[in-house]
Amino acid sequence: MPTGGGSLVGTGSVGGYVADSLSILKCDGDLGQIVVERGIAELRAGRPVLVKAGRTLALVMGIDSLDENYVPVLEELSRHRARLLLPAARLRRLGRERTQPGAIALPTIDLARIASLSLDANARLDATVAAVSKLDLAALELARISLILPALVVVPVSARAVADQALVRVDAVDINAYRAAGVRDLRITGRAPVPLDGAQDTEFVVFRGGEGMRDQVAVVIGKPNYAEPVTVRLHSACLTGDLFGSLKCDCGDQLRHTARYMAENDGGILLYLDQEGRGNGLSNKIRAYKLQAQGFDTYDADEVLGFDHDQRGFDFAAEMLKQLGVTQVRVMTNNPIKMAALERAGLVVVSDHRIQGRKTDENVRYLATKRDRAGHFLDADDAPVKGGAQD
Repeated sequence: MPTGGGSLVGTGSVGGYVADSLSILKCDGDLGQIVVERGIAELRAGRPVLVKAGRTLALVMGIDSLDENYVPVLEELSRHRARLLLPAARLRRLGRERTQPGAIALPTIDLARIASLSLDANARLDATVAAVSKLDLAALELARISLILPALVVVPVSARAVADQALVRVDAVDINAYRAAGVRDLRITGRAPVPLDGAQDTEFVVFRGGEGMRDQVAVVIGKPNYAEPVTVRLHSACLTGDLFGSLKCDCGDQLRHTARYMAENDGGILLYLDQEGRGNGLSNKIRAYKLQAQGFDTYDADEVLGFDHDQRGFDFAAEMLKQLGVTQVRVMTNNPIKMAALERAGLVVVSDHRIQGRKTDENVRYLATKRDRAGHFLDADDAPVKGGAQD
């Protein structure tokens, strides 16, 4: 085991410390949700967690933190019963038509084989794919909200085998309830005027919650009339486009155009949502960019990594609007999924309005792919602007 990074052996009699030590915190929040948040932190730190479903218990570890230091202990615990969990998208890339995740037996913890099955764009599967259990599905959901690769090594264990290990133990029931709990517990943590270039009368309202207790921002521009339909945009964060002006997408253009439009047209609310890479996280987005550089389109690149077309949820975005007093919206978007999500959440979508960024040599294929494969309302047929840049 790597030293200093948490280990499975020799850690002292601290097994189950999470459930025991957090009982005092029940007054401040749901205990199950708190434990899930600690499980998220452990997976993102590269450490294994225990997932429990009914009477079954298993050690779960993301493949992007698995190395040769873990192999001996995993082998000892697994007794040839380990399995590799992969989502349906990744299994399709491996040549298996699937609509559900699957499990592949790992008689030995073979790192090269695990890496190939999880990440190799050209790999094909010649092994049996077994159905997954409730525990497996919960483990994949925990990986999703942790923003790690959705490929997990799962080792069934007994409670006795890990009784003295410093491992966070998370119940499948709590994992599956976590997203809804995040919406329910969404709250404002700060607000202040933040004048912007071209939109000086602007207030930032910061919410905590949604996905993984990350901060979400409602940018209130001007003085929207909440008694009337409010112009809104749901904008998922794009570090490369919004901040650095990447030519690979149209996100930065859309962000700045929206702010200017609202400032000049009776105000509005721009929700800036921490959902980088269509909900896959920044690390996985950059992995997908590398695959795009090798010729994959944006959705095929995500599928190679095990992601479906869009991992985002917008229920918490609707809750943000409701807490601000919004009941009717005019949506600035090209994405029909966003409009449908707001309607399902109980908001009245009065109208929708296109918001186009400029076309460049680097993003014209990306725009056409969103139009053709995800139904975005885009016109990507015009010739790109040679050497065009983001605002």
